[in-house]
Amino acid sequence: MADEMVQRAQRFINTTYNNGATLGISKLEENGQTGWTVMYALTRALQYEMGISALSNSFGPTTLGKIGELYGKIDDSTAPSANFCRIIQSALYCKGYDGGEIDGTYNDRVKAAVTKLHQNMGVSTVYPGGSLWPKSTKGLFNMDAYVTVSGGSETIRSIQQWLNGRYLLRKDFYVIPCDGHHSRDVAKSMLFAIQYELGMADGTANGAFGPGTQSGLKLHTVSTGTTGVWARLFTAAMILNKRNVPFGDFTATVQSGVQTFQSFSKLPVTGKGDFQTWASLLVSYGDQSRKGTACDGVTMITPSRAAALKAAGYMYIGRYLSNPSSTSLPEKQIQPGELATIKGAGLRCFPIYQTWSRSADYFSYSQGCIDATNAIEWAKIHGFKAGSIIYFAVDYDAMDGEVTDYVLPHFRGVMRTIGENSAYGVGVYGPRNVCQRVADAGYAAASFVSDMSSGFSGNLGYPLPTNWAFDQISTITVGSGTGAIEIDNNIASGRDTGQGDFDPGMSRDDDLDTDLDKTAYRAPMLSDVRQYLGSIGVPETGGEGWTADNDWVTYNVVSTTEAFGMVMDADWLFTNLARTLKIRKALIQAPVLWELRKLNPLDALADEAVKAGLKDDASTGWGQIFAWVTIDARNYCMRQGIINGTPLTSSDTRAVWNNLQEPEYNIPSVAYLTIYNAYQLGIARPNLTTTAANTQALLARYNGTGPAAAQYGRELAGLYNVLENYNKLSRTS
Repeated sequence: MADEMVQRAQRFINTTYNNGATLGISKLEENGQTGWTVMYALTRALQYEMGISALSNSFGPTTLGKIGELYGKIDDSTAPSANFCRIIQSALYCKGYDGGEIDGTYNDRVKAAVTKLHQNMGVSTVYPGGSLWPKSTKGLFNMDAYVTVSGGSETIRSIQQWLNGRYLLRKDFYVIPCDGHHSRDVAKSMLFAIQYELGMADGTANGAFGPGTQSGLKLHTVSTGTTGVWARLFTAAMILNKRNVPFGDFTATVQSGVQTFQSFSKLPVTGKGDFQTWASLLVSYGDQSRKGTACDGVTMITPSRAAALKAAGYMYIGRYLSNPSSTSLPEKQIQPGELATIKGAGLRCFPIYQTWSRSADYFSYSQGCIDATNAIEWAKIHGFKAGSIIYFAVDYDAMDGEVTDYVLPHFRGVMRTIGENSAYGVGVYGPRNVCQRVADAGYAAASFVSDMSSGFSGNLGYPLPTNWAFDQISTITVGSGTGAIEIDNNIASGRDTGQGDFDPGMSRDDDLDTDLDKTAYRAPMLSDVRQYLGSIGVPETGGEGWTADNDWVTYNVVSTTEAFGMVMDADWLFTNLARTLKIRKALIQAPVLWELRKLNPLDALADEAVKAGLKDDASTGWGQIFAWVTIDARNYCMRQGIINGTPLTSSDTRAVWNNLQEPEYNIPSVAYLTIYNAYQLGIARPNLTTTAANTQALLARYNGTGPAAAQYGRELAGLYNVLENYNKLSRTS
């Protein structure tokens, strides 16, 4: 929503500073909406008016120091110019305060706004009156809120205001948000506050959980009856970790909350704010001297290492299902005989799946499906039993927006693939925010938390996830001699105990389809597809023929090149299905490519009729499948134990039809229908060696029965052969 005064502020910047050129920025959009772009422009304008030559978006030490040096404080007696004052007025409006008429006058309205700003910050006692001081000016020129926003907690806001009011005059403490939400800045301010109360001087206090801070906290256990600043700091830390206790004195209610927190975090349940409890509240890794009962690592568990781990009290070992590198970390992947060693030592193992997963662009729905398919395959090769939870890694500091846009779709793909095609469970490895959000979305049963990375924005300001199974807090070495092994030391909650027994395992089938080598084969494959289809009367565009309903139509919706491109873009999905079901992916590709190429206006009309409620069902989506056929096919595959799921009924017809609009649902349905068709034909389930005759029969049955279906089968058999030729080259190259 546009704000007229913010729009005036934007216009002031544009007209006064040569459309931003003077400030080294582009012209501001005069849309009346505040944001970082506007705040950066106002910061640069303030610097310009103070004579700072190197303008910057950052309101850093130079800007802060210059205000103190030139003015001490900013008010009607010190504001050096009308434009300087207009910048202050504009910033106030961008923060939601009445800055007057942006007329260059530090008048009573401006003073009242500054007074209100200081009250909201919690610093009105420190900075009484309507003058802006350097630190409150810095707080004005950013996007931090000083009122409760977006469902924030009033109790957390009171803590934020208290911290500001008590510590703002310390050298390295700056105004923190008062928005009712825990955050990175708030977490760091808590550490500064504790260091100040421990007596650390300015310059020594640094907001880090170092040896001095830890030693000091060991002398400040709080318990029932404790009052004063240490009780307030401790209860603040509890509240910031989403514990429902009152802010202030250490009461019986606080003691009960502490006991619950300690139990949840697997700390000794003392009911006191002892050092380990302080540590767990203040930093993600907590007390790194804690001894865990779980570990993970990239080193093979040999008998001597297993003995050393068991002697050190470890019970659960996390090991990697695969290693994408053939040279780096040669023992990262579970080695032959290793699980037998773990079992023989009376230990248990939980599986981890990770390839790259260290930047946002790795994650997507399709990559989640791929990872899940590979993880299922490797878990079976190693012999992990049904019910094992596989932890899929998010091994970087994912920003909250990246979790929304990349990580959650990725885990939706993981969950759908694991849930439909295996009896394994899904876990997530990553920072606290990642783990909690994936769990809240219903995509993970358990979390393996990368809490050693305490500086991650996804750990700072976030409590331990509600479904945590393993909490990674330190890297240590256990054992000596041949038993020495470096591990990540993890606290175990008991939510997942891994596997202590294993199936014999499977050999890896090297004859399964792989992703097409698109660099080498995409262009010649398209050329051969076009040539073949042209030879049977299906040109690059257009074409005419009979539909299954005996309607003569013109095929002019999708060209051969477009249909082929769509199939190639979904190659990952065809590959996944082929590997999971152990069939040739050309058997799925051929009907999908054909149906895409043969889309016609009558198909679109049928879809619209279903959407309007005029029809109950119609063949739809990439594979042009009816919902009722999909229901029969999926139910058959469920009964055979090929896929998991809840049996479908006729009442699900519309929901299934809607799902068929998604290629990720439609294409698997093509594969399941092909398996069901084998049953209907009374022939063997399709596999990697299905005969040419059976392949043609399955392709024909996709179109039904009768002469038209037989012709369909003959035509698609030729297309199958073209596709299979290049798929074969890819899997053998």
